[in-house]
Amino acid sequence: MSHSTIPPLPDEVPRVFSTPPLNPVADDPSLPPSRTAIVIEAPPPSEAPGPGVPARVPHLGHALLFVSFAGLVLILTQTVLLGMTHAAVDAQKMVTAAAHPKLLVAAMAITYVITLLGSFFVFPLLWQRSFGNGIQWDFSTARRNLHKLIPIGLITGFAVQAISSLIPVPKSIPMDNFFRTPSDVWLVAAFGTLLAPMFEEICFRGFLLPAFAIAYDWLSLPKTPAARERWHITTALSPASLVFAAILSSIFFALLHAEQLAHAWAALGVLFFVSLILTLVRIRTRSVACSTVVHASYNFSVFLTLFIATGGFRHLERMAR
Repeated sequence: MSHSTIPPLPDEVPRVFSTPPLNPVADDPSLPPSRTAIVIEAPPPSEAPGPGVPARVPHLGHALLFVSFAGLVLILTQTVLLGMTHAAVDAQKMVTAAAHPKLLVAAMAITYVITLLGSFFVFPLLWQRSFGNGIQWDFSTARRNLHKLIPIGLITGFAVQAISSLIPVPKSIPMDNFFRTPSDVWLVAAFGTLLAPMFEEICFRGFLLPAFAIAYDWLSLPKTPAARERWHITTALSPASLVFAAILSSIFFALLHAEQLAHAWAALGVLFFVSLILTLVRIRTRSVACSTVVHASYNFSVFLTLFIATGGFRHLERMAR
């Protein structure tokens, strides 16, 4: 994975790192004059429809709100589904029932939908701009670049599977529980290809990536009036902040899957580099929708390989390592 390269995207890619009409970072003497500033766009305060509107979103507070709300909804959803499907007999049976693949996938799917719907209505009130604009969803860019993005995801997926066959992984991992029956696999495949990539990209590349970058730039801001003034009238993010945010958000992305992979650090390291690829696509295209397409294509390649290897999910015993 460390040798993977991302093919250049179409014509709009070279313009990704500028913020019209303002680009005050270009006047910053600390930057080389020939380099273009790396920017995750957001309207400056002068263009915002009201006083006190933050120029830089989503910041850490917004990311924390999104993640906390999702966690709360997941706990409530699992509790409700467990209560509806299993009578409370004893604690051990309840724990076993809670780990059933269909219940877990259903709980996550409901959680993702509720969280995204709630965010669609709540965050525009905080940002004074649409949800899609705030996270830089930009589906039009993804639609124009499908012929590039889908191959990136497929090639990355097949490469990861080849590498994964060479690295040590425990013979039995919790993820195996989702592949016991054909119906479970079909359910996980639909969830992992359609809904999970969208939610994870909005979470990691839509919220956490800019939030960590904004925090980095704020903490490294020179304690001078000029620097503070520039902070309030620009939305530019430094290259160092984006590198920091890419690494930190990718660490969290890998850790999200740690329990499923039985904390197999080699496998988690591969996922870390997959996250870096997704982050690079998101930054270069300025579109979370683009990284979502790559993520969905990546997941699809995994399920496609499994579909072929198991005869249409009918012979899951062939998965035995």
